Amino acid sequence: MKGILGRKLGMTQVFTIEGTLIPVTVVEVQPNIVLQKKTMETDGYEAVQLGYEDVKEQRSNKPAIGHAKKAGAAPKHYIKEFKADELMNLEVGAEVKADIFKAGDIVDVTGTSKGHGYSGTIKRYNAHRGPESHGGSKNVRHIGSLATTGRNNGRIEKNAPMPGQYGNVRTTNQNLTIVKVDAEEGYILIKGNVPGPRKGLLEIKTTVKPVKETKVDELISYKGESVEEELKKVSEAINEELAKEQAEKEAQEAAKKKAASDARKGK
Repeated sequence: MKGILGRKLGMTQVFTIEGTLIPVTVVEVQPNIVLQKKTMETDGYEAVQLGYEDVKEQRSNKPAIGHAKKAGAAPKHYIKEFKADELMNLEVGAEVKADIFKAGDIVDVTGTSKGHGYSGTIKRYNAHRGPESHGGSKNVRHIGSLATTGRNNGRIEKNAPMPGQYGNVRTTNQNLTIVKVDAEEGYILIKGNVPGPRKGLLEIKTTVKPVKETKVDELISYKGESVEEELKKVSEAINEELAKEQAEKEAQEAAKKKAASDARKGK
């Protein structure tokens, strides 16, 4: 398992050379610094502590400054531990860049979801509204029955869906595919959506699911190549697909003609 810290920039879309549109989330991943290594001898477990984004010393405190100086780094804004066996060979002070992952890796992304404030059950749990006709029940957006299991003593069961704080909780989206990694520019493109608002901080780590890797199609890239070269790639892919469809159609026509000929001959 391996992991890295990053910041969500927003969503966009990319295209494969076959013309397929893929919605992706852009995650900024600047170099992470190894601040500490936890070992079985000293801590009872193995983990690597990574720090992300520098903080001015006057905006930090002495413990954080001293902790970062042991790694020869500035105090960090975002610090997380990863129980990542693939990172244990790194030394304190080493950099972890986006190229620790590659296109096709399947990851779990953890972040803090968007906060929606104090919300009712309709918004929070997709509850139904009450009747509105003929003066109604005066219970249009109220929570209705709380299902007290027949006690009739006013006791509310635990975990009953009620109004309250909606969002702003730690959550993880699993089984997301990395579409592209660019360590030089410092970003990762992840297929689909990830938790949190724009500029939200994220943890990207190898998925806990059994399948860790999948095949991804080549993307159209407009960097370093002319538009004519990209269009040529797309044209070749389309022509190849059309040729395949034409061959299948001709094979079907030939099979129909052979069947009709056999029928005329009485076979």
